[in-house]
Amino acid sequence: MRITKEPEERKQEILDTAMRIFYEKGYEKTSITDIARAIGVAQGLCYRYFPSKEVLFDRAVEQYAEKLVSRFSILPKAESRTLKELIETMPLTAETEGDGYYQTFHAAENKKFHDQLTLKVCQKLAGIVSELLEQAKARGEIQVEDVQTAASFCVYGQIGILMEEGMAPEEKERRIRGFLLYALRL
Repeated sequence: MRITKEPEERKQEILDTAMRIFYEKGYEKTSITDIARAIGVAQGLCYRYFPSKEVLFDRAVEQYAEKLVSRFSILPKAESRTLKELIETMPLTAETEGDGYYQTFHAAENKKFHDQLTLKVCQKLAGIVSELLEQAKARGEIQVEDVQTAASFCVYGQIGILMEEGMAPEEKERRIRGFLLYALRL
């Protein structure tokens, strides 16, 4: 019996199934046929929503990055707090092992996936951080001429420390917060 689903629901089902199979079999060994078979639909239905496995994966990265960035969205709460207070209390990571795609992005053989996700999250966060810095500049908290460059350094500059495997999370936090406070002269 054929089961009809709303387009967005079907699209999400394809994404979720693909990410599960990418985790189980690996990206290279997974085909659109494997994904369709796991869902119990014709391969053509998957292609209707995603013209290729690469497009499907890119959409999954985009969606997961949006989910993670939404956890950092502090702008509505930021107006009553100083930039220094925000830095001292900001989360440094948004992922948890319970997240839907966490396992796929953190499997040892999927390091390239994680790196791609990291850059996508940074790309999305740069705009948020830029806005926060503009607000802090307008309030006279910081004296930064090029807010865009400062925002890029604040966001992308953390990657090296966050990816350091031999460092405890508390040490990473201490170093990142300390450097941001120092660099912004707060």
